[in-house]
Order: sequence, then structure tokens, then C-alpha cells
Amino acid sequence: MTWILKPETLPEKFVVMFLAILLFAIVMGLVLAIVDRPRLPKWVPVSGYLGPSLLLITFGLLWPGLLTIRSSFYNRTGADFVGLTNYQTIFTDEGFLIVLRNTLAWVVVVPLAATALGLVYAVLVDRTRVEKFAKTLIFLPMAISMVGASIIWKFMYDMKPGKDQIGLLNQVVVWLGGTPQPWLLNPPLNTFMMIIVMIWIQAGFAMTVLSAAIKAIPDETIEAAKMDGAVGVRLFWWVTVPSVRPAIIVVLTTIAMGTLKSFDIVYTMTGGNFDSSIVAQEFYTQSFVQGRPDIGAALAVLLFIMIVPIIVYNVRQMRISEGER
Repeated sequence: MTWILKPETLPEKFVVMFLAILLFAIVMGLVLAIVDRPRLPKWVPVSGYLGPSLLLITFGLLWPGLLTIRSSFYNRTGADFVGLTNYQTIFTDEGFLIVLRNTLAWVVVVPLAATALGLVYAVLVDRTRVEKFAKTLIFLPMAISMVGASIIWKFMYDMKPGKDQIGLLNQVVVWLGGTPQPWLLNPPLNTFMMIIVMIWIQAGFAMTVLSAAIKAIPDETIEAAKMDGAVGVRLFWWVTVPSVRPAIIVVLTTIAMGTLKSFDIVYTMTGGNFDSSIVAQEFYTQSFVQGRPDIGAALAVLLFIMIVPIIVYNVRQMRISEGER
């Protein structure tokens, strides 16, 4: 029966998957059967409904997180305490400084550009005849996985010797009389070329959220602003942007968090080579390729520290927005 723990063949994997689903159904059925009985103390159904989630969060998130923090203060074997040495390496080594620089570029450019593009696009197509079709076009990249989008754009940036190019971008360069460029090999240009892919994906999300916020602006507000002479760009800056400010903050912070955790694009397009790595990619490289779980743990903690302020700010702004309502 050891194959249950380590299934190798396809039938064995299907059986293990079926048993896991069946076990989950049995456990949840027992929990619901117990907590759904009448005349039970209030804490019993509360514990029954929240208990499994708390256990999963504790042993699947909190406990591994604590172990990661601990590992960041030890050497690669986990035997010797080294204090802040791993963090000192991250902030002093030239290679890691490039990683931090790239990460900063990602987290600044992607949210701002994607949100601005989504907002302008939502305003331009709002209440037009082709609104649904136009929104579908920009939302389509959201339906593509990060890896799929990366492969598409890797072909776009591809370079071949000669005039006949597979990559669309280099073919356009050739048509214009230029020389094909290895876009993904030259830093820091390769970082911004990958940033374009992330913007292409996230702009649809920004457009969807901001479009809904724009439609929620009362018609009376728009009409009053027009009567005061606010049209075109003035209407956009004085009425639309202030009215959808809470939604803009949510979009910015959500995209920023997703950008900080972005791994697929860099791994698929450059593998972190050519000075293009970011913190999420470097965490994987150090932990599973270079055999430095201590440095990887320090990078994971650093990533967590970078994300927490964004989450706190997001929650705070949402509470302020709800209080204003």
C-alpha cells in the first residue's frame, strides 16, 4: 500500500485523487452532521465551521511561515545561527542589488501603467456602441495563464539572423530598416520588455473594476459638472477620477501585490538570467537551484515585508471608504 503515499502510474494517481476527495467529503459530512444538530452550545457549530479552516491556515500557512523566518537566520544547513548575515548578503551583494532594482521597477511601473491604461480605456469606451466588444478585447489576456502569455510574448520578441523574422517586433524593426534586437538578452531593457507583458495582462483587470466604478457615478453628478463647464479632460480629472478614487486604490494595491509575487513571466521568458531576476524568481533560484535555502528564506521574508504595508494600506482605505458611505 506504499503506492498510496507515492503514486507513480496514472491509474494510481487517479485512485489517490478519488480517495482524497472521498476523505474530504466524509470529514466535511461528519462536521456538518455534528454542528447542525439543534440545542448545541453556540461554540460547537462555530468551532465546527471555523475549526478546519483555522487548522489549514495554521499548518499550511502560519507554521511554514514561522519556519521560513527561522531559516532566514541560520546557515544553509540550518545548524548554525548566523543572525542577519543572510539579509546583509541580500542588501550588499551586487547581484542581489540588481534583483531589488528590478523588483522596484516592476512594482512601480506595472501598477501605475496598468491602472492608467485601464482607467483611460474604461472612460473612452463607456456607453459607446462597441463597449462590450472593446472591453472583451482588453479583458482577453486575463483569461490566459501567465505562462501562456509569456510564451506568446517570447515569440513576439524572438530574433533570428537575417531579414525573415519570427518575432513580430523584430520583423517590424526590419521593415523600418533597422537591425533585429535580442530584446530579452540586454539588461535593463529585458526587464521592461517583461513588464509590458504584465501590463498587458493586468490592464483588463483594472479596466473591469474601474469601469464598474465609473458606471456607479450618479448621473446627477455628471450633469451638474457639465453645467459648470466641466467637459472632456476637465470632467475626467475633476469628477471621474475623484469619484472612483477608492476603486483606483484597490486596483493599484491589488496589482502591486500580484506584481511582487510574479514568478511565471520571468521564469518562462529569461529564467532570471541576463540581470532580469526579481525577488520571487530569485527566491526559487536560491532555494531549489543554487542550494541556498537560507538566502531563499531571507528573500521570502523580504517579499512578505514588502507586501504587508500594501495590504495594510488597502484595508485602511477600504475602511475609510466604507465610513464615508
